[in-house]
Amino acid sequence: MDAREDWSRSGIGSGQAASGRLLHGAAVYVFLIAFLCVFYLSNGPLLLGHYDLGWHLAAGDLIRQRGEVPFQDPWAFTLGDKRWYNLSWLWDVMASALYQHAGFAGIVLMVVACGAIIAGYLAFCGVSCGASPLAVCIAVFAACLLYPCYEASPNMYLAASPNIATMLFAVVFYGECLQRRGWFLLPPMMILWVNLHGGFMLAFPILGIFGGFALLRRDWANFRNYCLAGVGCLIAIFVNPLGWHVYDGVRATLGHFVQADISEWRSYFHNIELPGSIPGIAYALTFAALELRYRNSTRVPPEARVLAWLFLVLGLYQFRYAAFFFIFSSVPMALHIDRLLPKRLSGSEVQRAMLAAGIVGILLLPFTFVQVRPALTLPDMLSEEDARYLVAHSSQARLLNHWNIGGLLIFRTKGSVPVFVDGRAATAYPDELLRDYLKLIQWDIDEATWDGVISKYGIDAVLWIRAHDPLRHFLVSERGWKEEYTGAYVSLYTRQKATR
Repeated sequence: MDAREDWSRSGIGSGQAASGRLLHGAAVYVFLIAFLCVFYLSNGPLLLGHYDLGWHLAAGDLIRQRGEVPFQDPWAFTLGDKRWYNLSWLWDVMASALYQHAGFAGIVLMVVACGAIIAGYLAFCGVSCGASPLAVCIAVFAACLLYPCYEASPNMYLAASPNIATMLFAVVFYGECLQRRGWFLLPPMMILWVNLHGGFMLAFPILGIFGGFALLRRDWANFRNYCLAGVGCLIAIFVNPLGWHVYDGVRATLGHFVQADISEWRSYFHNIELPGSIPGIAYALTFAALELRYRNSTRVPPEARVLAWLFLVLGLYQFRYAAFFFIFSSVPMALHIDRLLPKRLSGSEVQRAMLAAGIVGILLLPFTFVQVRPALTLPDMLSEEDARYLVAHSSQARLLNHWNIGGLLIFRTKGSVPVFVDGRAATAYPDELLRDYLKLIQWDIDEATWDGVISKYGIDAVLWIRAHDPLRHFLVSERGWKEEYTGAYVSLYTRQKATR
């Protein structure tokens, strides 16, 4: 029995009983949110491990200083006249403000809060569809442990990155469509979504699938509502600083050739990490087995079933979609698990136990935060010491930097060391430059390619991964460059001036 049913009951002498039922109905939410927040907090350093966080924070600082969203990048020397499509400008501003007032701890707490809302919303969807609290707890807990994909760091989907906005709004759109109630709230939410992350296009497949099934059922009222919500969301997209050019930014991301060399856009099999990926694989196989076993069940909403299968297939094709499979499959999984659980496990004793455990989890939260707070910082791939050296010695250099270092370089040097490339990819850099860079990322050195890029862009310094020994041999031994500086993870190579 959920909280809404508890509130709908009234009568003399029923207040205490209703209060008890309300607490039991809340047990699943308390348990899930408490322990998932403990889990996310304990992974706090990982949450800050996304390579693009540095430039997002720098972009937020820039927007707040200027009072407007810039359309030309101020940090790279390779842009030419390329327009910068910052699809996450609002998230960047929020993260910048949080960092200014609360440091990295504030950003981590924002991420954990988003995870808590996602877990609570998925639990509400499962309970509302008729699954028992214990079944919902099992399914949602498993899905929320798995969809962040922390074993595949830095390709994480609940981390300090704008994609958490897409994870959150995808769940909200899914839940509101599933409940067939708050469709009129979706266009205003789209205004936020489109300014937070380029993943806003995901709203339309969700609305389309729910609208399609309403049409098949000849449910004209809900079909009309989904269509109106879709039209409203389409209009809401244009409420952003880029206007209709927001589609140019999305197009520069989706289907671009650079995706072939970005691991989160590669297949699930490319990103498998053993043994870390085994639980996710087991979950997917369990879902498929239960779906086939109960394929004729009318208890599972067909929209939830189709979305889960759709993103399972897409997740195998491109890893970033696997996270949505775990999210959308939680409702079907809860309903399937409910069939398998003994009825005696649906009683109030189980809910009281979950509530008690959840309270313990709440008490653990501050201790977990205190333990991880000292480690909440950006990755050490480019340290503060490295940045100080670069500012002092390379601020005038034409520096060819490794892709993964670019965002950190922008943040740590405040833009004083111009970059060659970073994770903004086709939303900020010309295709020609990206093609030239991608020729360099092989382990074995193609001497003609490196010579060509160095000559074409007038490169006089290279900041690269320290462990890349073939590059060190090529630059130092073959071309007479000097390894001028060595940090924990990076090396700086500089061209030596010719002597007479």
